[in-house]
Amino acid sequence: MDKLEILEKNIGYTFKNKALLKNALTHTSYAYENHIQSNEKLEFLGDSILEFLSSKYIYNNYSKLKEGEMTKVRATVVCEDSLYKIADKHNFSDFLYVGKSERMHQGNRKIAMMADSVEAVIAAIYFDSGLEETEKFIHKLKCKYNKLKIETMDERLTTVEAHKTMNFLGVNKNKKRNIVDTISAVYILETYLNKLKNNSKLDWKSSS
Repeated sequence: MDKLEILEKNIGYTFKNKALLKNALTHTSYAYENHIQSNEKLEFLGDSILEFLSSKYIYNNYSKLKEGEMTKVRATVVCEDSLYKIADKHNFSDFLYVGKSERMHQGNRKIAMMADSVEAVIAAIYFDSGLEETEKFIHKLKCKYNKLKIETMDERLTTVEAHKTMNFLGVNKNKKRNIVDTISAVYILETYLNKLKNNSKLDWKSSS
């Protein structure tokens, strides 16, 4: 199993065009030294794709939220810290192509560089298989983290009013959750809604 195949296994997606994945992992420092294209353009597109798909998910699942509240929820997903955690989880630093100087100073472990590479990979998947498969890939990330607990949950929801939903997600002007917490909150809220529909007794501990 070669280097790229290991990463494909880690992220749960196999590229038809391996060159796209290599391009997504190519930092400008490596590209400059080797006279090839960097991942900057893929990063640019990946950022827009992630923002769009996140917006679509929030729009379809949280219809009672106002536009400003939707923006705040999306901001917790499409941010450097959130993307870095994903890259770190899947050991992206081991697969990044960086220049000699960057490698010497462990530039491949920089938060910004790792976060950018996730956006580039998202764009690469889009070019490799289209928007539907890209959406499935992002959904896999949600499923992977949906078992994490929300430790700050103080009380059980009794309504799904917009302001309570926002409080539950932990999105306010004083605190914004990262992607792991937000995804977990989304999962638990969905579980709550399903149980509400079935009129079953709520048990938040088992929901996580």
